Amino acid sequence: MKKVFLYLLIVSMIAVFSLAGCNTKAAEEVIEEEAKEVAGEEEATPAEGKIAFESDRDGNFEIYIMNIDGSGQIRLTNNPTGDGWPCFSPDGSKISFASYRDGNWEIYIMNIDGSEQTRLINNPAEDWDPCFSPDGSKIAFISNRDGNLEIYIMNVDGSEQVNLTNNPVDDGIPCFSPDGSKIAFTSYSDGNAESYIMNADGSGQVNLTNNPAEDFSPCFSPDGSKITFESDRDGNFKIYIMNVDGSGQVNLTNNPTGDGSPCFSPDGSKISFASDRDGNREIYIMNVDGSEQTRLTDNPTDDGWPCFSP
Repeated sequence: MKKVFLYLLIVSMIAVFSLAGCNTKAAEEVIEEEAKEVAGEEEATPAEGKIAFESDRDGNFEIYIMNIDGSGQIRLTNNPTGDGWPCFSPDGSKISFASYRDGNWEIYIMNIDGSEQTRLINNPAEDWDPCFSPDGSKIAFISNRDGNLEIYIMNVDGSEQVNLTNNPVDDGIPCFSPDGSKIAFTSYSDGNAESYIMNADGSGQVNLTNNPAEDFSPCFSPDGSKITFESDRDGNFKIYIMNVDGSGQVNLTNNPTGDGSPCFSPDGSKISFASDRDGNREIYIMNVDGSEQTRLTDNPTDDGWPCFSP
C-alpha cells in the first residue's frame, strides 16, 4: 500500500531526523550565505522559472531550489533534523514547508532565498504537506492531531486552524484548484487510497478515481480542467492525468519502476515528478502528454516532491 506518502514516509524520515543534533546558529549562517546566491541580493525577490524540491544529499532532507532545466541547485534550509514538502506562495516570494527541527513535524514559512524561516504551527501532533490557496491567504495541510490524518486549513500566519475532512479514516496531500473553490486530496474513505475533490470548506467530498488500486497525490492544472495523480493500477506507481470530473484517466509515464508527486508548470505545458527509474529517486520533467521525459537532478541519494514557482 502506498501509505509511504502518509505514514511510511513520515516514519522513515523521523527515524533519520531523530538521530541528529542541533546547530541552529551555524545553520542560519549557511542559509544567509546561500540566500545571496539564490536571490542575488539581500532581500528576497519572487522566484522566476524555479522548482523547489527536497533532497537528502547532505545527510538529511533539506529544501533546495533549482532552475527548471535542473541547473543552479542550491540548498535553502540547513537543519540537522529535516525539512520537506516545499510549496511556493502564489506570488513566488515565499515557500511553505514542513520541518522536524522542533521534535515533531510542523509547518514553517520562509522567503524564497531561505531567510526568515518562521514556524506557523505549535502543536504536539504531526503537521506537514502545506499547500497555499491561490490568493495566498490560506494554507491547507495534513495533521494527525485528532487521532488520524485529516486535512486542515489555516490563515497564512498560522491562525484559525480548522479540520476540513473530519473522516474516521486517513486523508492527505491537499491541492487547491486555481480559483480556490475546490481542494483535491487523497482519502482512504473507500478502503483504499483514492483521489477526491471537495469544496474549500470541506463539503461535497467526491471520489474521482474509483479504482481498486491506490490513487495518490492529485494536482490541478493551472486552468482547472485537468488533474494529474499517481496510481499503481498497472502494477507500479505511474503518473496519470484525468478530467476534473474524474473521466478520461490516462497513463502518462508507463515506467516499469515508480513515478510520483506530479506537479503542473504554471503554463500547464509541463509536469514535474519524482521517479526511481535510475535506482534512486530523482526529479524529472515531461510534456503534459507524457512525452520528452527528462531528468533534472542527478544525485546518488534521493530528490523528490518538486513544486514549480508561479
